[in-house]
Amino acid sequence: QVQLVESGGGLVQAGGSLRLSCVASGRTFSSYRMAWFRQAPGKEREFVTTITWNGGRTYYADSVKGRFTISRDNAKSTVYLQMNSLKPEDTAVYYCAASLIAVPSAVVASAFSSWGQGTQVTVSS
Repeated sequence: QVQLVESGGGLVQAGGSLRLSCVASGRTFSSYRMAWFRQAPGKEREFVTTITWNGGRTYYADSVKGRFTISRDNAKSTVYLQMNSLKPEDTAVYYCAASLIAVPSAVVASAFSSWGQGTQVTVSS
């Protein structure tokens, strides 16, 4: 499995931006489809976005489409999440995840075999 470490979370005002990073180690990063999930207090973990191994295809939850952008740099074993126009409802712990299932439509949590520890994003109104 691959080990994942997220960073970049913090407190931001509504309308602001944050960029999350997730660095992978342990196995060939380019073998994995990567994704971001999030979990708000009292709610289930939900899918945010995913990117194929070469960055050729991306897929977003409707709630973040047009505001968030996922990207990856295989040379740096890193996946990014650029979050713009943040809203209070984006407040959550954000998790990076890795999957060997190439199909980008496989967005359930069980499709991902490796997870990071999470980074807190708080958006104030």
